Amino acid sequence: MNSRRDFLQKISLGIGATALTGLPEVASALPGFRADKQLRVALMGLGGYANIVARGMKECKTAKLVGIVTGTPSKIPEWKQKYGIEDKNVYNYENFHTIKDNPDIDLVYVITPNSLHHKHVLMVAAAKKHVICEKPVADNAKQAREMIAACEKAGVKFYIGYRLHFEPHTRELIRMREAGEFGKIMHVNNYAGFTIGDPTQWRLKKALAGGGAMMDVGVYSLNGARYCTGEEPIWVTAQESKTDPVKFKEVDETITFQLGFPSGIIANCGCTYNFNHAERLHVMGSKGWAEMNPSFGYGPIRGVTHKGPIDQPDVNHQAYQMDGVADAILNGKPDPNVTGQEGLKDMIVVDAVYESIRKGGAKIFINK
Repeated sequence: MNSRRDFLQKISLGIGATALTGLPEVASALPGFRADKQLRVALMGLGGYANIVARGMKECKTAKLVGIVTGTPSKIPEWKQKYGIEDKNVYNYENFHTIKDNPDIDLVYVITPNSLHHKHVLMVAAAKKHVICEKPVADNAKQAREMIAACEKAGVKFYIGYRLHFEPHTRELIRMREAGEFGKIMHVNNYAGFTIGDPTQWRLKKALAGGGAMMDVGVYSLNGARYCTGEEPIWVTAQESKTDPVKFKEVDETITFQLGFPSGIIANCGCTYNFNHAERLHVMGSKGWAEMNPSFGYGPIRGVTHKGPIDQPDVNHQAYQMDGVADAILNGKPDPNVTGQEGLKDMIVVDAVYESIRKGGAKIFINK
């Protein structure tokens, strides 16, 4: 995940998602693509990752950034100028409910701190707008279920920002697994992490982050284990280690966890906030294997299998995700595997991870 944080740090230098190439041609080749239709998007929360999404959306063909929601008025002029945002599409959290009457915004992308996701998705659903929420979807599975129910009641689509489900190298790995090219999956080993910086940032405050490394990057290891196996875990054991109890007073620093699957597969997974170059996915089967490293960052993703390198294009992850979601909404295509239900499946396991840690590493059987 070091590449992920490096990416954030480079925003101020003008090195962003637009540096990646290949999206316009690929996006225009999407099944059902129509250049005369665009999904009009507002971003809620204008922090570091929102900047990456906004820059990436300049590459989109089926989605367009048209609005912003922020509690920081000083950010508004720059965003309006940089992305051509009209005054009528600028909102704060007090007047956000009026977005319901704005026909020029179709979807709101919630990119606020983790523990605000629940509240903000409910606000978007009440405003009758489609919604994408960054991962982790919520603080726990209970909140995720409430968010799904609210969106279903409002009749709006609910997606999670699982950009890797659109990323070509990851998609090829999933295709190979589904085609049986690895044979019977025997074992998975995934790790994600980086050295976190500023000790005062919101990610180290439980009230805003909900947790530490597990909530932030552990979800990549977990989600990766699920798409490497094509199964849902039935039990988990987990252990936490903490070498800096001051910096990580409120949240977890490093967690290792093991997932048991119905077929007997065991996945060894981990996540950390305390060292770099911890980004790797490794799946082993009876007929072959695959390794991706880097595997979860913003790119470029790199992979190799028993057949050789995974030869797929490098794309702008954020733009590719937004074009894919737009294609589903605008053209009535089947929803990609990034719905609220996918987020809920991860949160059920995250809840079990934390329960296992509280119980001294006990095996927790997962109740769906």
